[in-house]
Amino acid sequence: MQKSVQEFITPFKKHDKDNGSVEVQIATLSWEVESLKEHLGENHKDIDPKRALLKKVAKRKKLVSYLKSNDFESYKAIVKKLKLKG
Repeated sequence: MQKSVQEFITPFKKHDKDNGSVEVQIATLSWEVESLKEHLGENHKDIDPKRALLKKVAKRKKLVSYLKSNDFESYKAIVKKLKLKG
């Protein structure tokens, strides 16, 4: 069973009430991507989650690209922690 989203994003928060920073958004999307991949593994004919997965991956890619161009140190840290392609 996966961790809850709050447990997953806690290491990426800059402060206690941080819900919208780029790092937290990337972590949240990564958690959602993992849960959708798990769902699709069990239900491979389910089309709607497949589309949602592709949209979330695209959004995460845009956010990672934004982070890379604006805060390279944060980018390196989050790519390493989440094991993303960088």
